Amino acid sequence: MLRNRLPEGIREKGLWLGWLEWLMILLAFLMHRLVANIPAMVPNWRLGLAHPCCIGLLFLLLLPSSVSVREPRHQSHVHRTLLKPHATLPLSRSRFSAKTQLDFTTHCNESCYHKAEDQDKEHLAFETLYADGSRTLTTVDLDEVDVDPPPRQLTSRHKRLKRQIYGADGRFNIRGDHFLLDYPFSTAVRISTGCTGVLVSQQHVLTAAHCVHDGKDYVKGAKKLRVGFLIPPSVNGTRSGQAPVKKPLVRWVRVKRTRVPKGWIQGPQEVSMDFDYALLELRWPHRRPFMRLAVAPTSDHLAGKRIHFSGFDSDRPGELVYRFCPVEDESNDLIYQHCDARPGASGSGVYGRVWDDILERWERKVIGIFSGHQWLEINGENRDYNVAVRFTPLKFAQICYWVHGNKVDCSQD
Repeated sequence: MLRNRLPEGIREKGLWLGWLEWLMILLAFLMHRLVANIPAMVPNWRLGLAHPCCIGLLFLLLLPSSVSVREPRHQSHVHRTLLKPHATLPLSRSRFSAKTQLDFTTHCNESCYHKAEDQDKEHLAFETLYADGSRTLTTVDLDEVDVDPPPRQLTSRHKRLKRQIYGADGRFNIRGDHFLLDYPFSTAVRISTGCTGVLVSQQHVLTAAHCVHDGKDYVKGAKKLRVGFLIPPSVNGTRSGQAPVKKPLVRWVRVKRTRVPKGWIQGPQEVSMDFDYALLELRWPHRRPFMRLAVAPTSDHLAGKRIHFSGFDSDRPGELVYRFCPVEDESNDLIYQHCDARPGASGSGVYGRVWDDILERWERKVIGIFSGHQWLEINGENRDYNVAVRFTPLKFAQICYWVHGNKVDCSQD
């Protein structure tokens, strides 16, 4: 097999996948420039899967699922924490007085960067907002079971370039039926407040908490919150001598209930990105493939040390935008990176290719939620990053309980 011919160090880390991915990106770029010079008499070359750039991108995305390179198994024996409800208390109805803030920016100093994982049960409690505007607060207790998680460590830091778009714009517009409706792009959905979400079960969507709540109250749009599914694009009007322009349509589904961690709802205190995630439960199940969740490993245990996400950036209306980049830095609660993003991408499911010992292959799994932008001050120096909330064991346990409604399924997830 191919993996047996690879040098030991490269085979263990799966780094050869990274070189192949970059090769395919270069090939896609060269083919794109070639197509740009094709005479106008063959415009259909630019549509659908006939586009060589799209063919290269498709091969790039499918590559890690079709090649098995085994990562060494980790045997450190610890406990996984599971959540169980303690009490559910009624709350007053929401006023829905907050305004949606898509451009979310925070500041962090050295103490907040180095802090350990928050294990406060009060922060892991959660609020549930129902479709009729009523609310409840659920307090929780913690249980532990034996598991074998990957080891954790911090990585080195790199200096900032510039905010949100770092150098040349590295985003890809995803177009055509074959891409918009294929996994993993089909897991990206729109949130009616202007954000993005990711399908994590047949009836649940993860997004950023700031898309529905500002830390003090729910935003006005959360009163009749909806989730938008892209459907095959319809053919709009055409101009003389031009090919039809296709635009995706959106099918909206109402949200049955919304869950936000108490760690985000801090009252008068400044909100923290650490708990910037929320789960939306749809009124009816969907039939699309969804992406499984995982506790975020360190970047050393991601294929190519890279993360990926697709979202509906505000500067490209009506377009689904995909991007990927290496992890620049990571704390216990956040993933620091320079993936190009604009407002509207908030709430996108950040996924990596994680080694699955059972399937013996790299699997895409959601390991965080894209939050926004953060200034990080370390040793008197300011650094600028786009930031994703990482799923720690406790956050994973909380979200898993939201999805399954019991701790048994979470202990086996």
